[in-house]
Amino acid sequence: MTEIADSTPTPAREADVPVAFQDPGYRAAVVDLLGAIAYGEISAFERLAEDAKLAPTLADKLALGKMATVQFNHVEPLIARIAALGSEPMDAMEPFVVPFDAFHAKTAPSNWLEGLIKAYVGDGLAADFYREVAAFLDADTRDLIITSLADAGHSAFVVERVGEAIAADPRVGGALALWGRRLMGEALSQAQRVAAERDSLAALLAGGVDRPGLDLAALGRMFSRLTENHAHRMAELHLSS
Repeated sequence: MTEIADSTPTPAREADVPVAFQDPGYRAAVVDLLGAIAYGEISAFERLAEDAKLAPTLADKLALGKMATVQFNHVEPLIARIAALGSEPMDAMEPFVVPFDAFHAKTAPSNWLEGLIKAYVGDGLAADFYREVAAFLDADTRDLIITSLADAGHSAFVVERVGEAIAADPRVGGALALWGRRLMGEALSQAQRVAAERDSLAALLAGGVDRPGLDLAALGRMFSRLTENHAHRMAELHLSS
């Protein structure tokens, strides 16, 4: 019988905790961020598993299943870190359940290709946002987040399948470009809401560890970089952004 790991929080000894975590505000911000990413990975797993039902071939179904598994395997290290910081992982993820589920309900794909675009563009934008925030964190937490955002095989698979579909019927490209732009708008709004509604995350963006305060101009540049990365992804798919 497979044993289920005990997720009961085990507070780390102060000697084992970086100096940054002695600041309660910073610790709360990190727990919030890890909770958001962990639930995001769970949501991605559920969505990819559901999208696999739309796959036109068994090979495509298997490919999405593998990507879903990679996403799910990222969750355990994140909740382990939350527990090590003395917080309950389920409590840390709970604030993000409703907004994340609402976002996915609002952007539910209507077909296989829309699901692929969402996996590539939507997840890519979320990963970019979390990497931007991670730049303000201590090295250990930053490395954990970067690892959890590793590409689950989306890029090459999605580019290939979308390219094949557009080659077979160029009219598909226009509809997918519109879908990509919609996803971008919804995802940016979601990221801004998450940052604004969670005081700890807003404070983190206002000035990270060993970094000067972040002004509105710098915040604007961050969202500009997110937009530029989105345009690059769309170009890889041969879609206008």
